[in-house]
Amino acid sequence: MKIVIIGCGRVGAVLAEAFDTAGHEVVIIDLSTRAFERLSSEFRGQAVRGDGTDEDVLRRAGAVGADAFLALTEGDNRNVMAAQIAMEKLDVGRAMAKVNDPVRAAAYAELGIATICRTTMLSDAIQTFVGLRGSGMPSVIDAVAHHHQPAATGAAGTAGGAGTAGGKA
Repeated sequence: MKIVIIGCGRVGAVLAEAFDTAGHEVVIIDLSTRAFERLSSEFRGQAVRGDGTDEDVLRRAGAVGADAFLALTEGDNRNVMAAQIAMEKLDVGRAMAKVNDPVRAAAYAELGIATICRTTMLSDAIQTFVGLRGSGMPSVIDAVAHHHQPAATGAAGTAGGAGTAGGKA
C-alpha cells in the first residue's frame, strides 16, 4: 500500500515508521527539514521537504494514485486543503484531514473529506478516565460525499457516502 503523510510531527512520524515497518511504501512531506529528525535511521520511506498544499510538490513526491493520504499538520485549514487536493486532483484512494474543531470536522466530512478530531478523542478519553460519559460524538468521521465521483442524477440514484465511523481512533 502506498501512503502519503503530510506533517512530520509526532503523530506523522510515528505513523510513517509504523507503516514503513509493516512493509508499506511511505512518503512523508513537511515544510521543515528538521522535522525529519523524528524519523529513525531505519526509516526506508521517502522524506520530502515541501508544502503539502502545493499540487506540484505532491505530484513530484509521487502522491498521485496513493492508496491513503493523511494530512496531519497543526493547521486545520492546511490539512483540509491538502486532503481536498489529494481527492480532487491526485486520485488517491482515501484521504483524511486532522481537524481540531469538532464542528468543523463534521462539516468537512459532509463536504467529502474524512476527518479525525483530536479534541473529541482526548475529551472523551479523559471524561471516561474520570468516570464520566463521553460526548458520544465520533472522533473519526468518514467522508459523506466523495469529490472525485460525480453525483448520480435522476430517479435512479442519489449521491451518497459511507457515513460515520463512531468512536474509532
